[in-house]
Amino acid sequence: MNWIHLLHMARWVRNPPSAARVKLVLAVIALCLGLYAVERWIGWPEGLSVDGVRAPTQVMR
Repeated sequence: MNWIHLLHMARWVRNPPSAARVKLVLAVIALCLGLYAVERWIGWPEGLSVDGVRAPTQVMR
């Protein structure tokens, strides 16, 4: 941990974030965890995946 982190923590203790900001951050974290869980257990849809086949970079003669 460096001095910048300590200064941020001291500022947060003096001026804590509002309840609405805390709820927003927790909602974003919950959304990210939900998307991760769906991707992990159900899998990513094939239609949304990028094709693994790449175009050749050189013309072969």
